[in-house]
Amino acid sequence: MINVTKTYLPPFEEYAAILKRAWDKGWVTNHGELVQELEQKLQEYLSVRNLLFCNNGTVVLQMALKAFHITKEVITTPFSYVATTNAILWEGCTPVFADIDPATLCIDADKIEDLITENTQAILATHVYGLPCNIDKIADVAARHNLKIIYDAAHAFGCKYKGQSLLNYGDVATCSFHATKLFHTVEGGCIISNDDELRKKLLLYRSFGHIGDDYYSVGINGKNSELHAAMGLAVLPQIPAIIAERKIVFESYNALLPDCISRPSYNIEQFEYNYSYYPVIFENEKLMHAAKEGLEKNSVFTRRYFYPSLNLLPHISGIKASCPISEDISSRILCLPLYPGLQESEIAMIVSVIINSIK
Repeated sequence: MINVTKTYLPPFEEYAAILKRAWDKGWVTNHGELVQELEQKLQEYLSVRNLLFCNNGTVVLQMALKAFHITKEVITTPFSYVATTNAILWEGCTPVFADIDPATLCIDADKIEDLITENTQAILATHVYGLPCNIDKIADVAARHNLKIIYDAAHAFGCKYKGQSLLNYGDVATCSFHATKLFHTVEGGCIISNDDELRKKLLLYRSFGHIGDDYYSVGINGKNSELHAAMGLAVLPQIPAIIAERKIVFESYNALLPDCISRPSYNIEQFEYNYSYYPVIFENEKLMHAAKEGLEKNSVFTRRYFYPSLNLLPHISGIKASCPISEDISSRILCLPLYPGLQESEIAMIVSVIINSIK
């Protein structure tokens, strides 16, 4: 069986040796030694400031919205995982969907300004598959309209734009460290800001709003444990090798797949990719289903990342938005298996099944 991804697990002995430090101290949660060390090492690896390790990639989006007192309209993308929209809704805000760029599949920055109203307070955009949004254009629009920028960078660990981590852009960037991600802590995420005062606020939000017996603000349980931090500390040193191996798989697909199957554009200047996903776009939804079913018959399991277009979610039926590009792409896109250790013969089989399924 070949799944769309395979979690990298370090040698158990390495993980256990790190975890033993917490075991010996009897300190397994509440911002322990391993959490603090992981935060420091992630800041160094990514060259960012004020990184807080949290329990997942959704709660950090909620914390960002709360920290900026966002209560009204948030312009966002319809092409992302559902958590992006759900975080907006969970915080009582209204998502306003801007359609996507057909090349990168990120939010179309040229469509944002026409959607701004007196109630618009923020832009929440996703670096889809780790490809960068039009950062410069979004920054310009936000500055002219006094809007906050929150980047959902769940897919972007290890990606660089103009020489620095994609997580270094925007007022806040968030990331997921779920087990399906390139860098993972089994469950987890982080929130990053260059604002030192904002870090203090987020630190309180992460721990119920209090330090010791003193309460300072509203808060949530956004903490993560020493067990999860230990996994991160074991995985992090392997990230360069993991990215290199993923690149080999990625380029094998590129060499074998026919031109009639398109992909998002990776030809972006001053951009370094992490090879976290391999999405393919079929000519129509019927061919996508044919390929998906053909692969499943051969025990190859893909995912429809991302379907449906989020403006069509049933629980937001009262919010009207037309996003024809996102709706079209989401109906015919499929992510193929991509992980270190996927063999050349397996890649060739996957491509052969796709080609034969769509004839």
